[in-house]
Amino acid sequence: MKKDILLSSRLGESCIRIDHDSGLRICLYPMKGFSSAFAIFGTRYGSVDTTFKTNEDADYVTVPEGIAHYLEHKLFEGEECSAFENFSKTGAYSNAFTSFDTTAYHFTCSDHFGENLRTLLDFVQNPYFTEENIKKEQGIIAQEIKIYLDDPGWRVFFNGLCSVYYNNPVRIDIAGTVESIAMINKELLYRCYNTFYNLNNMTLAIAGNFDPDEALKICDEILIPSKDIELKTIIPDEPYEVKEKRVSQKLYCALPLFQLGFKMPNLTGKECSRQYLTWNIMLDSALGSFSPFYSRCYESGLINDTFSAGVFKGRGFFLPLISGDSRDPDKVTEEIIKELYRLKNDGIPKEDFETVKKMTYGDFIGSFNNVGTVAKGMMNADFNDMDIFENLEMTADVTYDNIMSTLASMDIENNSLSVIEPLDRE
Repeated sequence: MKKDILLSSRLGESCIRIDHDSGLRICLYPMKGFSSAFAIFGTRYGSVDTTFKTNEDADYVTVPEGIAHYLEHKLFEGEECSAFENFSKTGAYSNAFTSFDTTAYHFTCSDHFGENLRTLLDFVQNPYFTEENIKKEQGIIAQEIKIYLDDPGWRVFFNGLCSVYYNNPVRIDIAGTVESIAMINKELLYRCYNTFYNLNNMTLAIAGNFDPDEALKICDEILIPSKDIELKTIIPDEPYEVKEKRVSQKLYCALPLFQLGFKMPNLTGKECSRQYLTWNIMLDSALGSFSPFYSRCYESGLINDTFSAGVFKGRGFFLPLISGDSRDPDKVTEEIIKELYRLKNDGIPKEDFETVKKMTYGDFIGSFNNVGTVAKGMMNADFNDMDIFENLEMTADVTYDNIMSTLASMDIENNSLSVIEPLDRE
């Protein structure tokens, strides 16, 4: 077992990173003065991972869309009782989530930490699937999918992804489709579980009020060693240009919703994190609430406080997005593009950059006061081959020249607009 102590001179804090003999990466961040602990057990497995192979496969395997989310739903269910029931006995709060590139299970508690950690490690490592409980879940998830089909915020987002990407599976709803989940069976669930829930593909992160020695002792007792199966996943190649310049749909909503996406090549690892910070600071400096653009458009009534600009990123995708509500989405788009071209020529005001950078840095500092944010931050950093302190250093290192170079490289015309227009009520 390899154990490293990671230090932050800026924070005067440290955390522990362990390569456990089982194959699992364990990140521990004891936080003095806190009353609760938060533990998260995650795998590099999300909705985009529909095509994969291991060293035991002759060729790549493709599985139905939505299976990662389906698996998350079923894993809480044990042979005798659900993991939720075991957590509730100790007063712990537990939950899980599936994103485009991650599935994770977590709990927070003020006492009985050891008992709760045992529950977490036990149920994630011991799946229980039957044809009966799988069939039951299909109806539940199908209803969930249908509900989101009528959600304006959800549709403007996914319609936008579909208009940007030709092939990338990020364009498919995390839950899949009613048709795709109907193809899921017990054998497929076990196949995906045994592939992606290998401990060499996972991270356990714990932060807050807990004893690291107790946590490691429990890990030593419960973790079932995994051999590295050399997992590989495929994200299909993408054309450089967006698929469609504009898409629209009518749904019940008070105001039109819009999302403007700028297609970018995929980035990975630390470079993805570095560019994510730089792009967010650039977009916030150029178009955010401190910018002349925002003040002008807000005062004219063209935008409101739902307006936001930032980067949507993950394993296999990196997409600057600008979104919000507006009575005239096409006019907003026109003004955004005009402003970006102007700033390319005239430059972003340095004082706006300094303000946004200080706020971004301050937000990172503040995030270390929340046990859940710290634990999730350690897991996400580890999934990007980083440690939790590196984002802080990267933020401190962003310069004005960096954001102006980023803006200069931006292909402003390679964009796609998604709009949800109000449906008249009769």
